[in-house]
Amino acid sequence: MYHLFSHNDLDGVGCGIVAKLAWGNEVKVSYNSIGRLNHQVAGFLENATGMDTLIITDLSVNEENEKKINEYVAAGGKALLIDHHKSALHLNEHAWASVTVEQEDGKLTSATSLLYDYLDREGLLTKTKGADEFVELVRQYDTWEWDVNQNFTAKKLNDLFFMISIDEFERKILTKLNSSEPFHFDEIESKLLDVEESRVTRYINRKKREVYQVVIGEHLAGIVHGENYHSELGNELSKEFTHLDYIAIVMVGSKRISLRTIHDDVDVSEIAALYDGGGHRKASGCNLTEKAFKQFVEQTFYLEPLKRDAFKNQHNLKGAPSGSLYKGRNDESIFVYQKGEENWVIEISQKPLTKTFSSFETAEKHLKKEYFAVLVRDADWIGHLLKFSPYYKK
Repeated sequence: MYHLFSHNDLDGVGCGIVAKLAWGNEVKVSYNSIGRLNHQVAGFLENATGMDTLIITDLSVNEENEKKINEYVAAGGKALLIDHHKSALHLNEHAWASVTVEQEDGKLTSATSLLYDYLDREGLLTKTKGADEFVELVRQYDTWEWDVNQNFTAKKLNDLFFMISIDEFERKILTKLNSSEPFHFDEIESKLLDVEESRVTRYINRKKREVYQVVIGEHLAGIVHGENYHSELGNELSKEFTHLDYIAIVMVGSKRISLRTIHDDVDVSEIAALYDGGGHRKASGCNLTEKAFKQFVEQTFYLEPLKRDAFKNQHNLKGAPSGSLYKGRNDESIFVYQKGEENWVIEISQKPLTKTFSSFETAEKHLKKEYFAVLVRDADWIGHLLKFSPYYKK
């Protein structure tokens, strides 16, 4: 009997679906949170026989279970761990583990795609067009490649996953993949997904008014409390507040933090590791430890949320060489403009800072970090310009 322990997100459940395509009723699947996995694996190893095959996907085990799996395999048991997180690469020293972060073509992997290819190589399943499409949708969503490719079908697949129970999702997807048709959503699913898209948009727009800015360690973090749509929320907030190094989505109820970034020079898996977590460079998760609670919750409790930059401007635009007008936390006028090819100047109430900046982005990050500045609307920009007109009357 095969015993599969996998994550309880789309990629983890994708592994369960692929496993059932290969083994049918011969595989018993258990979906787990990150915190629950090691307890489940330890329980399995205590009662396992040589006839049981342990498979772990999209999650990694702690040091204690790593030793127990070694002992189980040495005694004749069979085990396989397939993962794609950088934090699990050290497990590759064992013959029973296969952790691959990138494909040969340089694209990021998912646990579903790795397991699917493994089962194909071992002759345990025959690839089909529908299954190929499903696995690729899971991979693109989990690696966030769908956003770059604008592959909204991948996003809709994840939306569907969260709209129904895991059992129903499994049943629906297996029915689709066991047919000879290409992967697609039926009419009812499409209508439900349209409704869900509107709901997600409203949720994210509300959360954009609930972001708190704080310096934690070497990074400028954006903190938001949210229980739903973490990937979409983290991505949209990162695009809205580009000066923030990363977004931390805090879930006090489940005592977890989801970390997201769009910046190539920030590795949130390293930040997650500080709080008993891990994951990818741009998407990771960790526990809301006592230390994390003090930094991400207590430190932000008395702060005011960030204000949004004006987003319908036609004149006062970010990065305009002639200048962009901001307003600081204390209503001070902040003007940032280009002087020369590589110098950007910040003026606070018409007094330039002695420090200049090599790019607009670094200048804006400074004024947002130090002054909590917000880009003003066109009307305020025009009013500011009129003050310098000889016809202006106070």
